[in-house]
Amino acid sequence: MTVRHFRNLLDLNSQELVQIIARASELKKMLAEGVPHEYLKNKSLAMIFEKSSTRTRVSFEAGMTQFGGSSIFLSPSDSQLGRGEPIADTARVLSRMVDAIMVRTFSHDTLESLAKHSSVPVINGLTDSFHPCQLLADMQTYFENRDNIQGKKVSWIGDGNNMCNSYINAARLFDFELSIACPPGYEPMQSLLDANKDRVHLVRDPKQAVISSSLVTTDVWTSMGQEEEQQKRIVDFTNFEVTSDLMSYANNDAIFLHCLPAHRGEEVSAKVIDDPKSLVWEQAENRLHAQKALLEFLLCS
Repeated sequence: MTVRHFRNLLDLNSQELVQIIARASELKKMLAEGVPHEYLKNKSLAMIFEKSSTRTRVSFEAGMTQFGGSSIFLSPSDSQLGRGEPIADTARVLSRMVDAIMVRTFSHDTLESLAKHSSVPVINGLTDSFHPCQLLADMQTYFENRDNIQGKKVSWIGDGNNMCNSYINAARLFDFELSIACPPGYEPMQSLLDANKDRVHLVRDPKQAVISSSLVTTDVWTSMGQEEEQQKRIVDFTNFEVTSDLMSYANNDAIFLHCLPAHRGEEVSAKVIDDPKSLVWEQAENRLHAQKALLEFLLCS
């Protein structure tokens, strides 16, 4: 049987993604009601972290525990990866010992190499190019609170980073319009913009991007590995903070999302992130449920 990986959202089709989100909501309800669901009993997940993490690590570890399985944390400092072992060799070895591999790394090429040489599913826990697990949680949050996102307008404000790239893929697969507002020089992947011209629009004015939007979202201005650029980015993104005034241009029932951690007073004001229209805490929780549904799909389908 062909191994299915989750390197980005495009590894699954629209029907499969909607199925996973629906299942995530079911698993969420089961957990809340104390219904046992050890569907991955005796299964193990290797987790490779080259980038620090809170939500990704805890959600995958807790998810495997709730499923009756186990997880193994690997970082460069306490594995042979830190001593120069080729990622291809690591993939070949881990594939013979675990049932799935999750990796959180800088270069997307590292993930691709891992998947190429792995005989078990490889999951993208984040790369500098994409963050698909977060998009599963984001879509679950919207579906649970506002129903189907098909045909709606979504606004991305800020850096055209891995999250923005993933929102472009989501626009294609979930059939919504995406308006991206970013300063010159901070655009998302041009190849993604070119491939999705029918539904993705790049503008420079955040207010224009937010008009008639049902979902407004952003991310930190300075991601991991970009710390030396922080002061320049603060200047470049001065007019790209999501404030109450900016949110007023969106639909009355628009929600605000942020993948966290957030820097209040930079990419988002404290008033917005702590407002009832902000669903960031539910969004963060949904990482757990969405990833459980993904693991079940990859290992049990």
